[in-house]
Amino acid sequence: MKLPEIPEYAHPTIEPGRRRPRVFSHPVFWGYASLALGLLAFASVLCFHFPQLLTSVEVRAIYSEAFARYLLLGGLIAAFGFGTIAVLKDQARASGLGGVALATASFWLGGATVEFDSIESTPYSLGLDWFVLSLFFSAVVFIPLEHYFAHRHLSPLRPGWRTDAAYFFTSHVFIQFLLIAVTVGTTFITGFVEIRAVKEFVVSMPLWLQFLVAVFVADLAQALIHRTYHRVMPLWRFHAVHHSSRELDWLAGSRIHFVETVLTRSVVLLPLLVFGFAQPAVNAYIILVGLQAVVAHANIGVRFGWLEYLVVLPRYHHWHHARHKLYWDRNYAIHLPVVDMLMGTFKLPRDGSWPEEYGVMKLETVPNGFVAQHLMPFQGGRKYDDFVN
Repeated sequence: MKLPEIPEYAHPTIEPGRRRPRVFSHPVFWGYASLALGLLAFASVLCFHFPQLLTSVEVRAIYSEAFARYLLLGGLIAAFGFGTIAVLKDQARASGLGGVALATASFWLGGATVEFDSIESTPYSLGLDWFVLSLFFSAVVFIPLEHYFAHRHLSPLRPGWRTDAAYFFTSHVFIQFLLIAVTVGTTFITGFVEIRAVKEFVVSMPLWLQFLVAVFVADLAQALIHRTYHRVMPLWRFHAVHHSSRELDWLAGSRIHFVETVLTRSVVLLPLLVFGFAQPAVNAYIILVGLQAVVAHANIGVRFGWLEYLVVLPRYHHWHHARHKLYWDRNYAIHLPVVDMLMGTFKLPRDGSWPEEYGVMKLETVPNGFVAQHLMPFQGGRKYDDFVN
């Protein structure tokens, strides 16, 4: 089935002084919402049909079968309803019809009542369920927040959204393979390193204190490897992919080269394992870093006052992404600004201003597209005709 084309808006910002349209009155909302929900519903039905291949053990532990069925049913109903409204209003009609077609196909394959046998153990599986859950709840939370509290009034379909969606998809669907790569590296090193006195001290801490210390230790490790990316040219080519986003929003934070993802997560988790932090504290940190990484890139222009000096919030991290020579070596922390203060890399305008432009300093060094960007670090410092802009 050929899906309708979803355009990238050439001019995603709204002129100053103009009143932005409400989400539900936007002329393309109903059609695109129907198509997105139809795609997620179809993927969910496939997860029910092939759970051992398309769902991961770690993710299945956080939701129940009943929850998944109710969520799927709601998505199917919404896809049909939104698609019908799009057709009746003759707005994004092709996308609305695509959403209805996908919802119909999902019902034909069993819908929310699809039956499945017991889930057998398999050595490897995809995290399609993790992708569906993450995309759905992230969109439900952050699209309205970025609409009503935006710093820059962007369309969710701003230029580059397809590339970022591809990164979001692969980082979630291939989560098990990512975890395997990280686990192999960290386990190998921790097998040779044991600091008994430190472990005993960490174990003696209450769990809440272990979590707070883990956040600081992990953020310090992250900031150090992050600064290394900016200083070592071969590593910068991998990290430049992340900095190539010309607009920042909740989806843009997903644009990270696979090699950088594995390396960063390994470096960050290594001290937590070596120092013997309890697994619940480590799990809580993993949840926090996933949430804060999205928040830090989000297009939310709310002023948080003194909190901006205690916790990394959007304006703080946006300045790290600024296409500005005074900020290329600043604000490496992702959780605690005090880490940058200790490193001497803290810089945040006191007037509450935001960057005027985002992206790498030399735009022509990073190509457009998911595949081209993954190949780019292995091609030296060449320049591209089709580059991020």
